[in-house]
Amino acid sequence: MARRNWIPPSVDVSVPNIARIYDYLLGGAHNFAVDRELATQVERVRPDSRSVVRVSRSFLARCVRFMVGQGIRQFLDIGSGIPTVANVHEVAQDAAPECRVLYVDKDPIAVAHSELMLANNDRARIVHADMHDPDSILDHPQTRALLDFDRPIGLLVLLMLHWQPDESEPWKAMARYREALAPGSYLAITHVSADNQDLTLTEVTDLIKASRSADQLTERSYEQVLDFFGDFELVEPGLVGCPAWRPTGPGDMSDAPEANTLIYGGVARKHDVSRPSSDQ
Repeated sequence: MARRNWIPPSVDVSVPNIARIYDYLLGGAHNFAVDRELATQVERVRPDSRSVVRVSRSFLARCVRFMVGQGIRQFLDIGSGIPTVANVHEVAQDAAPECRVLYVDKDPIAVAHSELMLANNDRARIVHADMHDPDSILDHPQTRALLDFDRPIGLLVLLMLHWQPDESEPWKAMARYREALAPGSYLAITHVSADNQDLTLTEVTDLIKASRSADQLTERSYEQVLDFFGDFELVEPGLVGCPAWRPTGPGDMSDAPEANTLIYGGVARKHDVSRPSSDQ
């Protein structure tokens, strides 16, 4: 079978990839049989998997709109994934057309498709980089050309940190990103919860491990996820199941109760002495 022209030569199509599985669960077309096979196995264990990715995607739109409402006009989205509906630049620029968005991903398919999508948008770009090397992102020419780190930025690290094992020191990387942000910046994080979960989460973790995927799931507790925010101040309602973070309607929630608690979501603000922190 001919290799599809949207597949970069470096991509191993025999090994599943979490970004492509996420794309499949959202109804996208940029995934392979091996991704769909693992996704089907996961859905047998967790029939609410599509609800989980849907409500997490809804959280993204709500937190971007919240940040725009707080005056944020530039965004850094680390681990942006394969473009789908309601991407950050679409949500932000719909609310305020002057918004600028810098996407970052290490997956070549995500980067290739983002470049195509953003070709005619001079206020949004993608950088091919790994979140474990913050300086390669923060000092990248594209980053510096698009974002002004002397002004507040909305940093999004969504559904990313639970793919970073403890030995990769994700807390150290996050500290570097927080340090780089100007006062008044916001940080949004979503992360799979280890709290109050049944054995299905362990089964999913084992399925991913057996698949030979480079992405391996690390569940963490509330306190461990909270540590990623450092000394930033959480806005109300704090760190919660992401559908419970400022829902705007029934579509932000899932009919499957477990899907509403599997992923923590929160938004926090870097303290700014010149402005009260009670904008919650």
